Amino acid sequence: MRVTFPRLPDHQRAYALVERDDGVVYRLYGGMAGPRLPHDIMHLIAERELRIRDGIWAGIAAGVVFESMCHVSGRRPPHAAEHSRDLLRRFRQQGLRAELLADLVAATAALETMTQDKIRQLTRDKLAVLSAPPPAGEVDPVLIAAAARALQVEAARWARLRVGEELNYEWPGN
Repeated sequence: MRVTFPRLPDHQRAYALVERDDGVVYRLYGGMAGPRLPHDIMHLIAERELRIRDGIWAGIAAGVVFESMCHVSGRRPPHAAEHSRDLLRRFRQQGLRAELLADLVAATAALETMTQDKIRQLTRDKLAVLSAPPPAGEVDPVLIAAAARALQVEAARWARLRVGEELNYEWPGN
């Protein structure tokens, strides 16, 4: 799946173009455009770097269509809406976990100094609401720090973009 994030003029409604492997293209609307890294890129980078294969981006690749998505082109598979609803029910807990892990990576990226102790504390704080802890590999402080550094790199890339330029990603990455 290819995901394209165009840099739009500030204060316009931001979006990403999602070209799924089945040929269907959706526009995924986000917040307002601006110099800050879009939330959906933050998610994609966190899920890619932590190798989360059942999070939000994996759901979209599998056929989830969120309310913030608008069909652009390509023939949708038969019963796509029902399939999306079924996937959403199955991905609900994983989606929450992915959201919290992306928030953890973003909070780690914002630290002045990344230490394992600070990352462990952030992990306890950010993931406390989960009914079951994520797999140990997803919350390894070394992996969280690496994902945070990757997020910092993407934020810098985004900040350098001019209006009309874009960032492109392949899902799954790595």
